[in-house]
Amino acid sequence: MTTPWQEHASRLTPQMRSVIERMARAGHPPFHSLTPDEARAAYEKGANVLELPRAPLERVEDFSISTRDGHAMPARLYAPSRDVLPVLLYFHGGGFTIGSIATHDVLCRELSRLSGCMVVSLDYRLAPAHRFPVAVHDAQDAMQWLAAHGNTLGADPKRLALGGDSAGGTLAAVCALMARDAGLPIALQLLFYPGTTAHSDAESNRRFAQGLILDAASIAFFFDQYIPERADREDWRFAPLNAEDVEHVAPAWIGLAELDPLVDEGVQYADKLRAAGVAVDLEIYRGVTHEFIKLGRAIPEARQAHMDAAAALKAALFK
Repeated sequence: MTTPWQEHASRLTPQMRSVIERMARAGHPPFHSLTPDEARAAYEKGANVLELPRAPLERVEDFSISTRDGHAMPARLYAPSRDVLPVLLYFHGGGFTIGSIATHDVLCRELSRLSGCMVVSLDYRLAPAHRFPVAVHDAQDAMQWLAAHGNTLGADPKRLALGGDSAGGTLAAVCALMARDAGLPIALQLLFYPGTTAHSDAESNRRFAQGLILDAASIAFFFDQYIPERADREDWRFAPLNAEDVEHVAPAWIGLAELDPLVDEGVQYADKLRAAGVAVDLEIYRGVTHEFIKLGRAIPEARQAHMDAAAALKAALFK
């Protein structure tokens, strides 16, 4: 009997196929079959299994950023030196429901190490305890705080980039639009396979609905935790493809996985930006799936994506 992932086996790289085979043999329950707390714990437990070794850096420091409602939002600073450095504000993925600073620690270390910039990773509040638009407000508050007070961290707030993966990529894209409207200069929006549509109705959502790490049932689960009212999903702060105007937003580097439910909406957002005259560098990594950038020990494309993203940061931030 053919399992869902085997329908795509010929298009997967050997390394990606091996990872998915091992995941299937492990038999872990899918996120959508768990409670949000159980899903969060399961993701935390497995997040670093196939990551690269943790890169040593000159500075790794925890601190907090106060939000508009007085919440002390945990954040972590990564920097390869004690020089004044440009800064990337990074939002982790996880469907607005799972994920943390800890699950994305290795990735943020690599981006800092390879680019030479400071990275600030944010623990924005998660659903279902904190539903839309709390994560958006947290992300916006952190961006504005860094722009105003980044110098207290040893950052140069005039050289600021925004980045994230999956749901975090959505937050980065949304914050880039908010920054434009606020007159806040952003050097780059760095988006790994961002979610950009309101209802997961792109063709790739159907084509890769089952078996490839992120599936349609888990996307529906995450959406239901974060933004259960379907009408609310038309809000551009959830679905940046719905933004009326993306002119004059920050240049974008967008890295997508070829075999990912989100690949088509990532391409659509790149096309929307380009049509508005925004400079876009789009990379589609062949034969890999959603979450591949966090599988650096097993997937060569992950290491390539880290280097490509870091090169884009260098070009944008060290002019």
